Amino acid sequence: MSSTDQAGQAAPHASSAFETPPSPRPSPGQATGSGARMPRWLPRAMMLALALIAVFQLGSWAFHQLLGLLINILIAFFLALAIEPAVSRMASRGMRRGLATFLVFLGLVVATVGFVTLLGSMLAEQLVKIVEDFPAYLDSVINWINGHFHTKLKRLDVQENLLRSDWLRDYVQNSATGVLDVSGQVLGGLFRLLTIALFAFYFAADGPRLRRTICSVLPPAKQAEVLRAWEIAVNKTGGYMYSRGLMALVSAVAHYILLQGLGVPYAPVLAVWVGLVSQFIPTVGTYLAGALPMLIAFTVDPWYALWVLIFVVIYQQFENYLLQPKLTAKSVDIHPAVAFGSVIAGTALLGAVGALIAIPAVATLQAFLGAYVKRYDVTDDPRVHGRRSNGSSPDLVARVRRLRQRTFGERAAEAPAQDS
Repeated sequence: MSSTDQAGQAAPHASSAFETPPSPRPSPGQATGSGARMPRWLPRAMMLALALIAVFQLGSWAFHQLLGLLINILIAFFLALAIEPAVSRMASRGMRRGLATFLVFLGLVVATVGFVTLLGSMLAEQLVKIVEDFPAYLDSVINWINGHFHTKLKRLDVQENLLRSDWLRDYVQNSATGVLDVSGQVLGGLFRLLTIALFAFYFAADGPRLRRTICSVLPPAKQAEVLRAWEIAVNKTGGYMYSRGLMALVSAVAHYILLQGLGVPYAPVLAVWVGLVSQFIPTVGTYLAGALPMLIAFTVDPWYALWVLIFVVIYQQFENYLLQPKLTAKSVDIHPAVAFGSVIAGTALLGAVGALIAIPAVATLQAFLGAYVKRYDVTDDPRVHGRRSNGSSPDLVARVRRLRQRTFGERAAEAPAQDS
C-alpha cells in the first residue's frame, strides 16, 4: 500500500513539473500578440466614417444634379424682389395680391413678346435685303480688287468657285446636323424661362406667407433680423432695376437720335435694343448691343457703321464715368469699384446670371452688415483729406519747434554767463 500511494503521489508532482506556468492577464488597454482584441469603439467609428463619406458623396451628386434648378430659383427670387414694390403698391389699394402679380407679369410678357416680334421681323427683312443686294456688294468688291491689283476676276467665276468649294459643303453639312442641337437648346431655354416665371410668380404672390413661414421657425429676435434683411433686399433690388431702367431709357434716346439722324431704318427698335442689352448685360453690354446697329448702318453706308462705333465708345465712357456713378449712388448706394468687382465675381461664379444679380446682392449684403459695424468719429487730420505736410506729421513738427526753442533758450542763457 505504501509503495502504491507513493507512486500515486509522485505522478501529480511529475505532471506538474512539465506544465507551463500561467501567463499574466493583459491590461484592458494593452494589445499582446495575436490574441489581442479589437477595441469596441473601432467598428462603430469605421461605420460612422463610411456613412459620412457616403452622405457627402450623395449630397455632392445631388447638388450638381440640382444646380440648374437652384440657379433658376435664385433668379426667380431676385425677379420677385424686383417686382415686389409694384405688387405691394397695387395690393395696398385693395387688389388681391395674386391678381396684382398676374397683371405685372402680363405687362412684362406683352412688352417682351412685342419687342422680340418687332426685332425678329426687322432682322428677317434686313437679312432678305442683304441676300438680295449681295451680288451688287460682290461686284463692287471685285471691281475694287481688279482696279487695285490689276486682276481679271468675274462675279460668275467667283460664285461658281464658292458654291463648289469644300468649305461651303462642310459648312452646310455641319449646319444641318446642328439644327437638332439648336432646337433642343431653344426648347430648353423656353422651359427654363417658364420655370423661372413660375417660381417668381409664387414668390411674389405668396411673399407674406413665405415670410411668415420662415419667421415661424425662428425666435423673435431672429425674426426681426430676417424681416429687416428682406426689406433691404427689396429696396436694393428695386433700386437697382429702377436705375438700370432709367439708364436704358437714356441710352435708347441717345442712340435713337444718332440713328434717326443718319437715316438708319428701324431706328426706334434698334435704340430700344441698345438700351436694354447695354444695361442688363453689365460691363460689355454696350459693345454687344452696338453690333446690330452697326450691321444695319453698314447696309446703308459703310461710313455710317464707323460713326455708330465711335458714338458707342464715347457714350460708354460718358455712362461709366458720369451717368452710372450718380444713379448707382442714389438708388443702390454702392461704390462703382465695388460694383465692377462684384460683376466680375458674379460672372466667374454663375456666368451671365451672376453678373446680373451681383450688384443687388452685394448692395443688400453691404446695407445689412452696415448696421453691425461700429463706427467712430474721424480725427481732424490733414492726411484724412489727402493732404500731406512734407512727409512729417503735425506732432513731429511741434516737437521739433519746442526742441529748437529750448536749445536757443539755453544758448541765450549761457552767453551772458560767459561775458561776465
